[in-house]
Amino acid sequence: MASIHPFDPLADNPLDLIEHIADGQHWPFERGGDEEITLTLPGKWAEYQLTLNWREDLEALHLACMFDIRVPENRREETGQLILKLNEQLWLGHFDIWGEEGGLMFRYGLMLSGGASANLEQCQSMMELALEACERFYPAFQYVIWAGHSAADSLEAVMFETVGEA
Repeated sequence: MASIHPFDPLADNPLDLIEHIADGQHWPFERGGDEEITLTLPGKWAEYQLTLNWREDLEALHLACMFDIRVPENRREETGQLILKLNEQLWLGHFDIWGEEGGLMFRYGLMLSGGASANLEQCQSMMELALEACERFYPAFQYVIWAGHSAADSLEAVMFETVGEA
């Protein structure tokens, strides 16, 4: 784990806020300088690797949450169809297949144009949004990739919500 920078709520670099949150939650993290931090977040289905990059020139904070799933070549088309259907359900962020290795990820960007600063609540919400989306739709990806179901069937299975208690 990288050494912790002193916490300054008025800091220009939002990664200082992310580091403060990670430290408070006891999440393992690695700070790759002033432009990147990588955290490991526990979930119900998996551990997720969250990487946040700060681009000062763009005034943007980018979040990428990697799954522990790789999409095999023979399931990429159907997984792509699932991603299209899932992204239609999301207001913020999107799922994506990354690179030749077929890594599965959730991505989100926070624009801080005009010298705006991120606050603690925005950073926490951003990470919660990513974790919620990954946890909610993880089973759908499993259905398509490992069980061989169609995107439509997988989406239907995870969108099913029960009402009441048994």
